[in-house]
Amino acid sequence: MVKIKNSWFSIIIIASCVLVGIIIFQFILGSESNFQDPLTKHKAKNFLGMMYMGGVIVPFLISFLLMAVVFIVERLLTITAAFGKGDLTQFVNKINQTLKNDDIDGAIQACKDQQGSIGNVVLETLKRYTFLKGHSNLSIIDKTELLHKEVEHATMLELPVLQKNLNVLATLASVATLVGLLGTVVGMIRAFGALATAGSPDSQALATGISEALFNTALGIATSALANIAYNYFSTKIDELTDKIEEVSFSIENILIEKSSK
Repeated sequence: MVKIKNSWFSIIIIASCVLVGIIIFQFILGSESNFQDPLTKHKAKNFLGMMYMGGVIVPFLISFLLMAVVFIVERLLTITAAFGKGDLTQFVNKINQTLKNDDIDGAIQACKDQQGSIGNVVLETLKRYTFLKGHSNLSIIDKTELLHKEVEHATMLELPVLQKNLNVLATLASVATLVGLLGTVVGMIRAFGALATAGSPDSQALATGISEALFNTALGIATSALANIAYNYFSTKIDELTDKIEEVSFSIENILIEKSSK
């Protein structure tokens, strides 16, 4: 059910961005005030008018840019919340210290105060740790294996939340440039076609047509760069978080082995 809701959220955002992109293209870029000839809209007076003359690919490129911005903000809020409160290194040290002192309640409270993904994973791990610690009939190897499986299970529950919509950013990073190039090629074909129809060389008209076509490439590259930078940044932050989870889980496993050996 959660996956279905997440999919519908992404679909709604994408559809909304496409709609907004078309509205911007038609009513802002295509405003009559942006053209010397409002009826034909062939002679642009400003930057917005030149973007409008880039062709029918432009509204989709605007939509891609809007999608990138929306999903970047959404991922930024989610991943920031996943890091929780306080410094992660201090949190790991606190968990280690409380467990060494047999203060399970203190460790659990620290997880609740952390309010992040690492706190959620460690909390579930501590519950399993408490259960295994009281079972002397299990070997140290069995306890360690069961605790490790609990860490993996808890981590797998958190990762989908962190990685959600990153595939959209990855897709935008590759598709936006290609669509921008497509718009440029279509614009170039249109510009040279109009030049051939005129029958006489018109360097000014040709230069204008080429500059209008290149707006597609500019939009595509800008969107691709933004999405690519954001994707790499978020991937790095997720790796940082999973590294801390592995670090604290390894420490808990060692403490369990140490306590069980006594």
